[in-house]
Amino acid sequence: MAGKDQSSLLDRVFAASSTEESRKLYDEWAKTYDSDMSLHDFTAPRLVAQAVSRGLKLNHISPDKPLAGLRIADAGCGTGLVGIELSKLGATEIVGLDISEGMLAVAKNTAVYDDLKTTDLTKRLDFEDGKFDALTCCGTFTHGHLGPEPLKEFARVVKVGGVVVATVLDSFWGEKGFEREVSSRLAISQVTQFELTELTAKTQFS
Repeated sequence: MAGKDQSSLLDRVFAASSTEESRKLYDEWAKTYDSDMSLHDFTAPRLVAQAVSRGLKLNHISPDKPLAGLRIADAGCGTGLVGIELSKLGATEIVGLDISEGMLAVAKNTAVYDDLKTTDLTKRLDFEDGKFDALTCCGTFTHGHLGPEPLKEFARVVKVGGVVVATVLDSFWGEKGFEREVSSRLAISQVTQFELTELTAKTQFS
């Protein structure tokens, strides 16, 4: 997809008003999503993967493969762009979660996921408490996608001492309640440490 067609679909994705509408749009976009992202120098997946290693303070242990042996959930995994970057850092136990079966079909072809599950991130996740060492969520906290509500579930399925790394559209941070939700997790010690990093325009697709 190129030019006007790509912009039109992106506008429709951002304007989506339900999870079912989002699912259908991403199913439609799946085959050209990666090539479309490459046109926009979409570097957020790489930065998210690096943030997992940095957050777990593992870089000094194994500089080449710091994520080896860790169980990681990739929420809103799409076609697998974050999974590929996690794999480059040694991760082999990656579970991809996405509402779009079309996107998951493309992600399967990357061969970096241990498992892929069709998942509505607005619902309770089908995992026990503390299942994962880390959870990533890249590109889903934006127009027409998710509000801050899933953060509670993200924190639940990550073990004590683990990390959640998520990208949030900057204008959403205060306006859509993300700052308030993170503060509430800190208040009850479900989250014990928090770091906010601003990404440049080129790392985002919005």
